[in-house]
Amino acid sequence: MAGFKTHISFSTTLGIGYACGAYAFFDMPWTSCVIAGGLCSVSGMLPDLDSGSGRPIRESMGFAAAVIPMMCLEWFEAVDMPRELMIVSAVGLYLLIRFGLASAITKYTVHRGMFHSVPAAVLAALVVLLLSGGQHTRVDIRLFKAGGVLIGYVSHLMLDELWSLEWRYGLLRRKKSFGTAMKLWGKSLWGNLSVYGKLAAAAMLVGNDTTLLPPSTPARSTTRQSAAPDSGGPDSRPSGDMHREQVEPRQPMADHSPRNFR
Repeated sequence: MAGFKTHISFSTTLGIGYACGAYAFFDMPWTSCVIAGGLCSVSGMLPDLDSGSGRPIRESMGFAAAVIPMMCLEWFEAVDMPRELMIVSAVGLYLLIRFGLASAITKYTVHRGMFHSVPAAVLAALVVLLLSGGQHTRVDIRLFKAGGVLIGYVSHLMLDELWSLEWRYGLLRRKKSFGTAMKLWGKSLWGNLSVYGKLAAAAMLVGNDTTLLPPSTPARSTTRQSAAPDSGGPDSRPSGDMHREQVEPRQPMADHSPRNFR
């Protein structure tokens, strides 16, 4: 199994390449590139949250507790939350993540459980997609940040699978841990139901998030609008069957035949 330094070094390298590539070829804002690269780097530690204790869970929970409240600021503003209430909510989120969530993960997870799985990686990306902005944030930027999380998370799973192979007596052999990282389901029924239930809920929230939909454009009118009646131009008069010109009655012409001069 790859160590902490190997995981964080690999995911950080991927994050730097991911951010630089998006800035150079896709014109992403440099601030968004820094955030996406940082998320990719930290996500390389997320699967090891089920290790029980140690540096991965300490570093990951500290980073999540500091970043997630800031990512929620735009949602706080969308509901017109007062500034003081924003501060109280941010502090509450920090304490909940730093101590409550970390304690629950340590108590209810097992190492190489469903945290080491592809559904868990997709779930982490969907959570970041939901939290990374609201109606004032571009959809491609939100997808860009979520993609950074997915890449960093999957990089950890790939390294664990590679470290499950070894050369012995000139042959490539598989260790007992092979297949326990890059998996779709685990041995625990409760773990499978828990992860897939959270994944379904997150997917439903993403599907109902109207801020992820493209803005609707009004349909063009096919009827021509007439000009103002006082414009004085030739098109100032209304056209169509509703317009009828008022024709002055003709005056009778005088009869100049010779019979009138008798």
